[in-house]
Amino acid sequence: MLDAVDFLLVNPWQRGFPLEPQPFAPVARKAGIGEEEALARLARLQQQGVIDRIGPVFRPNTVGASSLAAIAVPPERLAEVAAFVSDRPGVNHNYEREHRYNLWFVGTGPDAAAVEASLDAIENGTGLRVLRLPLLEEFHIDLGFDLESREAPRAAAPKSFPPLSPEERRLVAATAAGLPLVAAPYAAVAQELGISEGEVLERLRTMLADGRIRRIGAVVRHRRLGYQANAMAVWDVPDEQVFALARRLSRAPAVTLCYRRARALPDWPYNLYCMVHGRLRNLVADEIARLAAAHGLDAFAHAVLFSNHCFSQRPARYG
Repeated sequence: MLDAVDFLLVNPWQRGFPLEPQPFAPVARKAGIGEEEALARLARLQQQGVIDRIGPVFRPNTVGASSLAAIAVPPERLAEVAAFVSDRPGVNHNYEREHRYNLWFVGTGPDAAAVEASLDAIENGTGLRVLRLPLLEEFHIDLGFDLESREAPRAAAPKSFPPLSPEERRLVAATAAGLPLVAAPYAAVAQELGISEGEVLERLRTMLADGRIRRIGAVVRHRRLGYQANAMAVWDVPDEQVFALARRLSRAPAVTLCYRRARALPDWPYNLYCMVHGRLRNLVADEIARLAAAHGLDAFAHAVLFSNHCFSQRPARYG
C-alpha cells in the first residue's frame, strides 16, 4: 500500500521526525514533493490505516501506567468479549492469539490504580478472569524497524526517569494520539495548551533526551503492510538466568520486542517474551526455533502464540 513516494514519507521518518516549526517541509523535500502533497499523502495513509499517527512514542510506565493482559475466552464468546474489551477507554491494542488464552490486550491509564480498575471492570463485565502481566524489564521494545532492512536501534533502556511535571502531563495527553497533520503542528499543540510553540518543542526535546519519549515519527501498522505472520514467543526461565538470556536474545535482528513480565501463576508461568514480525508463518516459526536453539532456550517450557485477528489498535490514553 506504499508507493515509492509514500515509502520515503514513512520509512525514514519512523524516528528522527523534525523538531522544528514546520517539520513536514524537510520531510517533503527528502521525498521530492511539496509540503501540501506530503500532508495530503500522510492523511490518506492514516485514513487507510497504514500509519496510526505521526508523533511521540512514549516509553511504557514513564508517562502513565500499563499492563499486558490476557483472557481465556470460550470460542463462541470471542467476538462479544473482544468488542466489550475494545470499547474500554483504557484499552489500546486488542488481539486474538492462538492459545487457550486467546484474547490479548494492553490496559493503560494515568496510574496503576486506574489500570487495575479498568481490568477489574473487564472481569466484572465479562465474568472471565483477566491475567495481569505487567512489564518488569525491557530489553528491546521498538516497532520502528526499517521496512527494508528490518534494522532498529537496540540501545539499553535508562534505569530511571524524571517524573512528569503537570505541564508535561498535559503535553502527553495532547500528543499521545499524534500530531495534527498541518504545516505547523507544534504551534497547533501550543495553541491548544495555551503555551508557546518554543515551549512545546523544548519539552519534547527534553523528554526525548531523557528516554520518556522513545522516538518521534511515523507509527506504522505493520499488518496493513503484509506483516500478518506475527508471533509472540514466551519461555519460563529461572529468574536468576532471565537477564543474561534476554540481553542476548534482544540483540537478534529478527526480534522486534523483548522483555520480562511478571508471571501469573498457576496458569501462566512464562516470564521471558519476544516478538517476531514477518510475512510468512513458516519463516517466522523457523526463526523462533533458530533463536531458541541458538540461545539455549529449548531447555525451558515455552509457547508460541501467533496473532490472528486484530480487534483494535489505537494510541494509549494516559489521561
